[in-house]
Amino acid sequence: MLDQGAPPQDQRTAAPASPGVAARLMRRKPVERLVAEGGQGEGGTLRRSLGLWQLTMISIGATLGTGIFVVLGEAVPKAGPAVTLSFVIAGLTALFSALSYAELAGTIPVSGSSYSYAYATMGELIAWVCGWCLLLEYGVSVAAVAVGWGEYLNELLDGTIGVTIPDALSAPPGDGGVFNLPALIVVLLAMAFLLGGAKESARANTIMVCVKIAALILFCAIGFMGFRSGNYAHFMPFGMAGVSAAGATLFFSYIGFDAASTAGEEAKNAQRDLPRAIMLSLVIVTTLYVLVAAVAVGARPWRRFNDSEAALAQIMRDVTGQSFWATLLAFCAVIAIASVVLTVLYGQTRILFAMSRDGLVPKVFARVHPKTGAPRANTVIVSLFCGVLAAAVPLGQLADATSIGTLFAFALVNVAVVVLRRTRPDMPRTFRVPLSPVLPALGFAFCVWMMGSLSAVTWVVFGVWMAVGLVFYFGYGYRRSRLATAEDVAVAAEK
Repeated sequence: MLDQGAPPQDQRTAAPASPGVAARLMRRKPVERLVAEGGQGEGGTLRRSLGLWQLTMISIGATLGTGIFVVLGEAVPKAGPAVTLSFVIAGLTALFSALSYAELAGTIPVSGSSYSYAYATMGELIAWVCGWCLLLEYGVSVAAVAVGWGEYLNELLDGTIGVTIPDALSAPPGDGGVFNLPALIVVLLAMAFLLGGAKESARANTIMVCVKIAALILFCAIGFMGFRSGNYAHFMPFGMAGVSAAGATLFFSYIGFDAASTAGEEAKNAQRDLPRAIMLSLVIVTTLYVLVAAVAVGARPWRRFNDSEAALAQIMRDVTGQSFWATLLAFCAVIAIASVVLTVLYGQTRILFAMSRDGLVPKVFARVHPKTGAPRANTVIVSLFCGVLAAAVPLGQLADATSIGTLFAFALVNVAVVVLRRTRPDMPRTFRVPLSPVLPALGFAFCVWMMGSLSAVTWVVFGVWMAVGLVFYFGYGYRRSRLATAEDVAVAAEK
């Protein structure tokens, strides 16, 4: 007869069970481990060399220029003069998300940006989805901006030496060309800077940012001379539907303010400086965007924008009647847009660096060159991919695809900040979102609303992209995740 007080035999000898599929998908990476691994790569470490000024310039460099120099011409026909309101709405959406980014960047100062924040709060599968969206956000936006760079390069060449690059070599298929050579060239130039290291790239970016700010201020001064209040008649010709559609497209202009968060492992004082850089850059960018858009619409009837990708240079020529000022603006735009390519490409490589370190993408993306402290192989692979994409795909399709990936990632960040407040309320935070969870909830709602304003084709592209990402995750990352491997080793050791 069994002793009733003794534990059952199976309870005495049972080994701990391996976690099931659902548990593996929801496993979270501890914040302390995320921070402890900061800077560590394959064969070397990232160097902490960036201060508040450089971080702010990275965010401004990744943001300022895209919407004004490139996408404005596509947004005005959708909203009319109310495009200024579209910029405000897009900026407000970015602001809510920026507050959440600022809190998480100060709490979890690592290179993975929202991918790492999701890993710490919502589990590995959600983190992968977020990271996959970031690949769409950063990688595709590099290509989209590079396309617009070619338009201004042609303006510059026409104004200086009177020749332009033939359409066959300056536009992608579908836009009257065969191969967009300038787009590929600017990506390769950015790659060359990045291979020199973060500090050197930040120095070059700072110079380019100063040039682009000066160019936009010059445009406002000259464009205001051609301002006609009558151009604001019929302010909202397509109603709020047009305003929201343009806002969803223009949200592409705001991606990049989070670029500072991808520099978390190369910042000297990440917890203090990252939140400040994110908020400061967004305020500067939004102010300039609204001001330039208001002057542009006032100086040219909205029906004459006609999807122009070099609208500001054309307005300068119309207002002054001279090609000099348009040529000067085109020169500044060539530099300005190059800085966007540089800084967004930087962010893309650092996100892949973090995902590779976690085992979710191949190890090659986490290799760090011991001399420069930069992930060289990562940089070359990403640059070549983005360069070819820019040379072969039209701008409009790229911009909308980027917007939906960005909005999805931002929505997850707004959720992550609330989750971390609930699960780790004791963690030290150098910045706190005011009125939480109200403002994060508003940020989430704005992102979802703007995603709903995008076209059905964009949603189809996004759905296909996510399906490909899930196939890659379950075929590669699910089995090679370092967090999962560590858990399996621990379970095996206890058996």
